[in-house]
Amino acid sequence: MKNKKIIAGIDEVGRGCLAGPVVSAAVILKNGINLKDIRDSKKINFSNRIKIANYIKKNSYYAIGVASVDEIFKLNILKASLLSMKRAIKKLSKKPDLILIDGTFAPDGINNYKTIINGDEKIKCISAASIIAKTYRDLLMIKLSEKFKNYAWEKNFGYGTKDHINGLKRYGITSHHRKGFKPIHNILTR
Repeated sequence: MKNKKIIAGIDEVGRGCLAGPVVSAAVILKNGINLKDIRDSKKINFSNRIKIANYIKKNSYYAIGVASVDEIFKLNILKASLLSMKRAIKKLSKKPDLILIDGTFAPDGINNYKTIINGDEKIKCISAASIIAKTYRDLLMIKLSEKFKNYAWEKNFGYGTKDHINGLKRYGITSHHRKGFKPIHNILTR
């Protein structure tokens, strides 16, 4: 009997944020995992996402890759996203035969991959990666919000909401803000 291919799904979160790192997760689902609740992370509320992420972690091999705010500034957001993906893939304890990547771009130097537009909606291992990455990043931004209380990161996770923009206008930027992104750049060049 031929061995089953080991397939990893990969997805990133936080590309459109004004603050915080970009985070990717790579996930290889174990046989027998219940796939019922695994879907695109954007379609799951916060508390359920935490529960489902914990279930996935117990029933998969997974790794997280991060690209910092400084790397986003130096490389640009696309290259930093791909770097975070590459880091997640390299950290996996089990090596996949095939990597399924959400979107249209793949990191340099990886083999045996396929990019899939809207993969987080179509492919369970990519959905699982989106859940793990989003949960990790959201919890990180909540932790940062304890120190930086003026930007409502505990609610907006670094996205450019009204509260976040108002905080920027009133209190300026932090070291966690992405200096190359327009609203931040505009504040810096005033």
